[in-house]
Amino acid sequence: MPSSYAFDYETIFQFAPVGMCISDERIIQAANQALADMFGYRLAELAGMSFQQLYPTADEFLRTGARIVPIMNKKGSYSDERIMRRANGELFWCHVSGRALDPARPLGAGVWTFEDVSEKRPVTAELTAREREIAALLVEGKTSKQIARDTDLSPRTVEMHRARLMRKFSAANSSELIKKLFGLAA
Repeated sequence: MPSSYAFDYETIFQFAPVGMCISDERIIQAANQALADMFGYRLAELAGMSFQQLYPTADEFLRTGARIVPIMNKKGSYSDERIMRRANGELFWCHVSGRALDPARPLGAGVWTFEDVSEKRPVTAELTAREREIAALLVEGKTSKQIARDTDLSPRTVEMHRARLMRKFSAANSSELIKKLFGLAA
């Protein structure tokens, strides 16, 4: 179906219904207003900002970057749900997807989208950085064994973190924990 107007990709980028940015080496080069609003920054503040500012801790930023590289090398893109941090320090669940412009440089220039999923999945318990990482991997449907491999932890250590998450979320079993992480149960 022909359009009566030419596509203006800058306008499309700026008015996309999800947060979007162009990054290079995990530094934001350009962002849209939806991303600025989601994270609570002025649009001008985002240009030149490291993604590290959007993570709860520097350690989570580093571990996530290390986890992204092999997946990007294999698939060419990356997607997950993780807990992120707004400018005011508030933590929230965010669906993140990205693709490198050059497959040989997975953390080089890339296009990333961010969608706030906190209405469906509020952050209701005070979690450590490692518990947030384990929770995000559980939400992806990974087993303790898979999580242990992905995080270079022992399966026993992953099980200890899972048990702590179950206590913090008052979950009677793993299935209930997953539902609570998804925000499906009170």
